[in-house]
Amino acid sequence: MKILFIGARLFDDVDFYLKENNIESVLTESNPNSPNLDCADFKFIVPRGMDAPLKIAKEKSVKGIIPLIGIDDPLMDVAIAKQKVEKDLNIPFIASNTFSISITSDKIKTKEFFNEFCIDTAKFQVISSEPDKLINIDNSNISNISSFDNIDFEYPVVLKQRSGQGGRDIFIAENSSEANDYMNYHDEVLCEEFIEGSEISIEVLGFKGEYLPLVPVYKGETTFEGIHPLNKVRSAPAEIEGLNNEMVRNIAYNIAKSLKSEGTIDIDFIFSKKDKKLYALEVNSRPSGTRYLTAAASGIHPLTKLIDMVQGNFDIKTVENEIKDYFALEIPIMNYSGPKKEDPQKKFTKNSWVVHGPKNYERITISGESKEKTLELARYLLGNKLDDFNLDKS
Repeated sequence: MKILFIGARLFDDVDFYLKENNIESVLTESNPNSPNLDCADFKFIVPRGMDAPLKIAKEKSVKGIIPLIGIDDPLMDVAIAKQKVEKDLNIPFIASNTFSISITSDKIKTKEFFNEFCIDTAKFQVISSEPDKLINIDNSNISNISSFDNIDFEYPVVLKQRSGQGGRDIFIAENSSEANDYMNYHDEVLCEEFIEGSEISIEVLGFKGEYLPLVPVYKGETTFEGIHPLNKVRSAPAEIEGLNNEMVRNIAYNIAKSLKSEGTIDIDFIFSKKDKKLYALEVNSRPSGTRYLTAAASGIHPLTKLIDMVQGNFDIKTVENEIKDYFALEIPIMNYSGPKKEDPQKKFTKNSWVVHGPKNYERITISGESKEKTLELARYLLGNKLDDFNLDKS
């Protein structure tokens, strides 16, 4: 079998699985300096967009297409390409559809989606200098005001733009003066109640109308500094007092089903410290930044399951029965200098680890049969450096 992959940056996450299953890979990438280009059987440097990859897919007679795109901007183009490929070439294209992307790529529409399906989400208002230009927004959430002095909830508040990822354009304002300063640089603002609590993510696999939530991942506590989760110690499954992980999975299932998502999506929540409620924040319809923790804690590598979908070997019940009950830690380490792996670099086996991320920003994800085993392995791998993270106290 021959599969086309769009995007090289994440390709090493699936390369070991392709080789194990004797699957030929065709890789397209717009950046000639991207990592992992030499891993594929066939590689093509192409212009940005979907035209060239689809042309190559036809020329190479591939049996399916998997976009490995970790950023939001191209996702609607990918969804449109999915429609075309599945209609014209009659091969699977594993990605979410235009309906799903139209909601998840717009933070305001995502909030409206949560409200429509009665999913708890942080209180919000849309503040705009030109509210008449806003479309597809419930008017009850539009405030035609020139300042933040009269918002309907207390400070601090979280200020966001419709689109963006990785904390881009997100600001926590502790008073109206700070909020109005933010408004000086933006015509429209999503103003959201700040919830003090625990940040959680969960990945959901979806294929042919069936959905499987994997393991809730704990990403640390909310802070006024807005520290990105990649710079925190993270763990899975989430161990938070008062939080029922099966409830998280059930809500994630309902969100994915209502969105009619396909492939892999990632849903972000906050579990409130004050009222012990779970609030949905946003949905990312692309490979998740928690995928290593998901794999380490559950034994399920989300991106390799996309390959199973293309091959027709994906069955929800089978995958659910394969889920392990391991404990995983992910630690930001800058540059790893510990023991080397004998197994493939991006594959988890029993009581193992994976180092990932760019040089000077590396992270290590450790998988153990129990929390004690994971901490023991972390001490072996990191030595005295582990003391900086106070993990032995957890």
